[in-house]
Amino acid sequence: MIYEVRTYRLKPGTLPECEKRFAEALPNREPFSSLGAFWHTEIGPLNQIIHVWPYQSLQHRTNARSQAVQSGKWPPPIGKFIEHMESEIFLPAACMDPLGKRQLGPIYEIRTYMFRPGSLPTVLEQWAKSIPQRTQLSPLAACWYSDLGELNKFVHIWPYTSLEERGRIREEAAQLSDWPPTIRESLISQESKIVLPASFSPMQ
Repeated sequence: MIYEVRTYRLKPGTLPECEKRFAEALPNREPFSSLGAFWHTEIGPLNQIIHVWPYQSLQHRTNARSQAVQSGKWPPPIGKFIEHMESEIFLPAACMDPLGKRQLGPIYEIRTYMFRPGSLPTVLEQWAKSIPQRTQLSPLAACWYSDLGELNKFVHIWPYTSLEERGRIREEAAQLSDWPPTIRESLISQESKIVLPASFSPMQ
């Protein structure tokens, strides 16, 4: 399984119309492969949409995207709203459940960590040890690491019912014996953003 994460930066004020057009076109895209999640940023870098597409392989991605374009009904007409596009391919960590139709949010925090080259195997090992204790407090929505695009990137996504719940759970997590994982020596940078699901996102 691979996950393509596509991040588009939109012109200010265009998000509602962009999501509307995406929603209208999505039924024409899903016969070829299903959408995993669709969010827009609320806190952090604004005017971003993030859509996640699961595929069985890179060849599956190539075939699905080609067939969707050949149908003449995809992509949605949102090009004039987009200022920048980015696509990355990620591999799921062993602790991640597949994306699917789930009610977990509506607040999602996307945390992106950059690590020193060669350190990811150790990071994944430490996460595997620590995550069972952390997920007793709240579920893990997604966890993956980069395969194509910017390398040595590790992303974990946490859902919350509110920002207040996020604050409380993070305070409780800091008291756990196995959390956070012992990975700081390899850590280069951290980024966090709060995102909200679009009405048509399978992950709510």
